[in-house]
Amino acid sequence: MRRVVAAMAEARNRRFPLLRRNGMREGRSDVDTARIAGTVAQLHDRGKATLRDRLHRVRLSLGLAAQAGLAAGLAWVAAHELLGNPQPVFAPISAVGTLAVSVGQRFRRTIELILGVGVGVFVGDVLVYFLGTGPWQLALVVTAAIVLTVFAGGSVAIVIQAAATAVLIVTLSPSVEDLEIPRFIDALVGGSIALLVTALLLPLNPLRVLNRAARPALDLLAEQLDDAADGLRDRDREKIQQALDRLRNNKQELTTLIEAIEGAKETALLSPARWHRRNELTHYAEAADPIDRAMRNSGTLIRRAVTLVEDSEPVPEPMPAAVCHLAESVRLLKKEFAQGEEPEQARERSLRAVSEAGRAYGEGVGFSGSVVVAQVRTTASDLLVASGISQEEANRLVRQSFGELDRPGVPAGPEPAVKPPTAPPVG
Repeated sequence: MRRVVAAMAEARNRRFPLLRRNGMREGRSDVDTARIAGTVAQLHDRGKATLRDRLHRVRLSLGLAAQAGLAAGLAWVAAHELLGNPQPVFAPISAVGTLAVSVGQRFRRTIELILGVGVGVFVGDVLVYFLGTGPWQLALVVTAAIVLTVFAGGSVAIVIQAAATAVLIVTLSPSVEDLEIPRFIDALVGGSIALLVTALLLPLNPLRVLNRAARPALDLLAEQLDDAADGLRDRDREKIQQALDRLRNNKQELTTLIEAIEGAKETALLSPARWHRRNELTHYAEAADPIDRAMRNSGTLIRRAVTLVEDSEPVPEPMPAAVCHLAESVRLLKKEFAQGEEPEQARERSLRAVSEAGRAYGEGVGFSGSVVVAQVRTTASDLLVASGISQEEANRLVRQSFGELDRPGVPAGPEPAVKPPTAPPVG
């Protein structure tokens, strides 16, 4: 009997470790499954964001693609059918090259194409006349064309065009006669056709281009301010830090907006069909610098919010509300600009942010908290200027909305001069 009981006990002891090992495997499997599911979800979200970004870039470039295709076809027809050039290769290239540069620089690009061709033809002809053709002559001609263009203060486009023309002169001169004049004419025809398409045949709607270009920059700013406000409310340091990191990567959005503004001004200048839009473009043209400053000051605000949470400073309830109002002001600015309205709602929301910041200061803040309050005021001032108010008027409204302090231990009276720190570049 004792032997039977001992055998049963030994069997149980062997079975329990197996069950425990199986349980541990199941636990690890659950953890791995959760990790894999989280990674897949992140990749799915990232894929959706990437697809959305790509589709947005495609929509932005559709107008340019249509202009470039039309200009290339018309340039070929003009050079081949009207001027009798049997191989008008450079005319479509010049047209596309003119349209492909940053908008706002197309007229200058046409002049640069012609100047670059002139330098290349001059250097190529002179050296080929004295030295002949061959590999070492080609190397010498290209080097001389680049050095001469750089010495004369030419832009990168002129340098490239001079070098490319010199290559054609040296390599094709033995087989193609009178290459120089067609090259000049092609450059002139291609650049002129590009400007004609931009100004008359297919002018883009400058306001639509600006609205599409401004959306990423303003959305980025509003979203990160919202995230910073949520992080302040929850004392979530990581969330605030992520908002700061995303806001630092704003150079592409700002560059796109600035180029769009320059292109819209160029279109409104060259295209008679868009002349009536000149006054409407003034808002955007004057708003670019204040929006840039708002992004930089928001970066300082969010960075000090990170420090505020790290140092366990108090977060009065109105402080996150003030940052939320800034985010909403940015959204309203984008909406009212897109609709061509006076941005009254955006201004009102900016001043409400300042008022909430004043309440937070009155309830009591630490050192980093006072910097956050100061940056709310500065960012609100930037947004007011972006909405079309002068800097002096914006400062007056901000001081008025901040109000008098009722902070414990501070006597009532004029607010202390809290000097906002100079905002270093966010990027």
